This record gives sequence, C-alpha cells and structure tokens, in this order.
Amino acid sequence: MEKRYDVTALGELLIDFTENGLSSQGNPLLEANPGGAPCNVLAMLSKLGRKTSFIGKVGDDQFGHMLKDSIESAGIDSAGLVLDGKAHTTLAFVHKLPDGDRTFSFYRDPGADILLRKDEVSREQIAASRIFHFGSLSFTHPGVREASEYAIACAKEAGVQVSFDPNLREPLWESLEKAKEAICWGLSQCDVLKISDNEVTFMTGETDYPKGAKLLQEQYQIPLVFVTFGKEGSMALWNGKQIQARPFLQEGTIETTGAGDTFTGSVLNGLLEYGLDGLDEERLEQMMTFANAAASLITTRRGALRVMPERDEVEALIKARA
Repeated sequence: MEKRYDVTALGELLIDFTENGLSSQGNPLLEANPGGAPCNVLAMLSKLGRKTSFIGKVGDDQFGHMLKDSIESAGIDSAGLVLDGKAHTTLAFVHKLPDGDRTFSFYRDPGADILLRKDEVSREQIAASRIFHFGSLSFTHPGVREASEYAIACAKEAGVQVSFDPNLREPLWESLEKAKEAICWGLSQCDVLKISDNEVTFMTGETDYPKGAKLLQEQYQIPLVFVTFGKEGSMALWNGKQIQARPFLQEGTIETTGAGDTFTGSVLNGLLEYGLDGLDEERLEQMMTFANAAASLITTRRGALRVMPERDEVEALIKARA
C-alpha cells in the first residue's frame, strides 16, 4: 500500500489550561492551549516536513472545534478525528511547580477521547503510514482500549513500525497496578520506545535509569529505546550500545509541557530518515542532540501543539553551542 503518511498517532486530544498571569482582581488567568501528547508529537513532525495524521475523538463543542482547527493548522490530517455530540472535550489544568515541572488536574471521566470506538478506527489510514505512535492514556477505559488494541493489530498486520511513549499520568488511572499493566502491554508491542526517567523507576523500581531501561529493553525485546532525563539530557539503547546526548538548558524556561513530545517527534523524524537498519552511534547522537535542543525551546513557550520550534531555530541553537 502507498504510504501517504509518515506517522499516524492515536490518543488523547484535549485542552491544556496553563497559567498566564493574574487578573486585575488577583485571580489566576488560564490560557486554553491545544494539547495531548500524540498530537504534540505529530505537530513537531509536521514542522519538520513530515506527513502526519491523527485518530481520536473530541466533543462536538467549542473546544472540540478549536482542536480540529488547531491540528489542521499544524498540518495534521484530521480525517480520523471524530466529533462526539454526547460528550465534552477532555480538559487538563496544568499547574507549574517552582522547578518548571508541572502537575495536572483532569476533567475526563467521561471525556470524549475515552469514548473512541474500534469501529471508528480506520485500518486503511494506519496501513498507509510508515510509523504508528501511541501512549498509555488510550488504555485507561475499556472502549478506547479496544480501539487502541485494534489499531496496533492493524499496524502489525501492515508491517508498520510501532512507537510507544508511556506518558504516565497517575491521576487518570483507577489504580497504579492497572497503569503498569497497560504500559507492560505497550512495551510488548513497540519497535521504538520513548520513556522518561521517572517512568523507568515506576516500571522497574530502579533509580539507576540506564540499568532499568536496559532491563525493559531486554525483557520486551525492543530494538530502540530512548530515555529522557529532563535537565540531564537523553540516552539511547540500541544494538547493545548506550549513547548519550547532552541537554540544552534555557534561562527563559516557563514550563515543561510538551518537552517530551517535542523530543519524541524529533527522534521519530530521524528514524524516518535513516530507518532502524540505517542507525549508528553517530546518527543516534545527532538525532538526540536535535531532539534535546527542540525540547529545550518548547520549554520557553506556553503550550506545545501550536508553538513547536522551526528546524532553523533548533539548528541555530545547536550551532551556538558548537
């Protein structure tokens, strides 16, 4: 089948309400930013010239139409986006911590994204893609879990590479045991894994992150694993080797929403360029250096999906450090 899309992603598309100052009365002002990890990844890929498409569900409401317009403006094909007239678009409220990290409060039970059904997933759309990307939040509820499992089966059947980012959001799970179970299943399905340091510890109990990540790679036989360490940079595990890439620290960091997704979109772009068989240590280091720089730039902006960095911005940052 003709590969019309470089990457198709399935999952949550929602509104991130982020803090943006105080009103004249001293009340917090909240900005409604388009968000959701899978589409953030696609938005970065679109910035890099890749053809992307999304599968998911939003409410047939003000925010749902805003999100549809937003992903289309970002160059993401919205043919797989369903508007549900019976459920509201999922909302997330992002609270920034003093170190620039953040916590989340979700309005999602029910939210439209968890109501995606198997019969709303296009087998043809997935088969027409080079990579299929998903996260664990598509497994928090039975309906969307069935749809996600079907989508991954379609990808496997069509020989499409599968990319997975656990993107653990503890408040969205009935229990952490169920979260771990879903992530384990995702690990068993993927060819490429992007995982954060705290997720490595969650899954293995290891605070030695390279050791924990290697345990996961070996247990689930994942060809390529990327581990992100926030301010400490990133690492790849590939072909028995461990490759490191230094971080880019920003004095103007506002908050870290979307940094991991920006990283993921950037490394998937490199994978599209070289393929799993075309990787070597030098290329992996270059891919992660670009991804680290792109992720650092997004931390200086509110939101993510609409403000992904341009390629020349990233390259200029890398050149300035050289």
